Amino acid sequence: MAPERLKLTPQQALARLVPHILELESRAQRRIAIGLAGGPGSGKSTLAGELVTMLDAVHPGSAALVPMDGFHMKHAKLEAMGQVDYKGAPHTFEGADFVSFLHHLKTAKDAVSGPGYSRKIEDTVDDAFTVQPEVRVLVVEGNYLLLTEGPWAGVKPLLDYAVFIDVKREVVKARLLKRHGEEGLFSEDRNRAHIERNDLPNYDLVCLSQDRADVVFAMDVEG
Repeated sequence: MAPERLKLTPQQALARLVPHILELESRAQRRIAIGLAGGPGSGKSTLAGELVTMLDAVHPGSAALVPMDGFHMKHAKLEAMGQVDYKGAPHTFEGADFVSFLHHLKTAKDAVSGPGYSRKIEDTVDDAFTVQPEVRVLVVEGNYLLLTEGPWAGVKPLLDYAVFIDVKREVVKARLLKRHGEEGLFSEDRNRAHIERNDLPNYDLVCLSQDRADVVFAMDVEG
């Protein structure tokens, strides 16, 4: 059955998500995982961070952000593989490690630290965040949470509720160009080429997975 599809602003999406997650959490006998999936540049990282803040405002310390981006392959490994030009594609992540980490988090009783990703250095950072024992809601965000290929197929069964963030392709393209440009690591020509060769095909792939979500938020945004 196709998921419910709603056209919402980011604030309306949060207003809808928070009470639903609080209800799920109140009924659960264990830690739950909420997945926010979507293509690059869809705004899911921002939405996920705001969601954690709002959940923590109701129950302090109850929510934690778990970003998929920390499981990028190390830049040096991608260089050795000759895959730097495709960084960010599904095969350039340690997908199996991400699934194992998420599985561990669902049942962990102790504090668990996880990796993050820094666009300033274009590489992963160890121990970028810590999920404390009292956390009840894991807000998991990433491009490939709903894919069925390879190790990614193991993510969806670990999610108690899955949201897909859908943003128009032309909005995503503009956002990505701005994002790459702000870091100042590469030329505009290089950034445009990377977006066309890599980011937009990844966006197209991810869009094919949206029917696996519980709900699709078609974001009412211009940029």
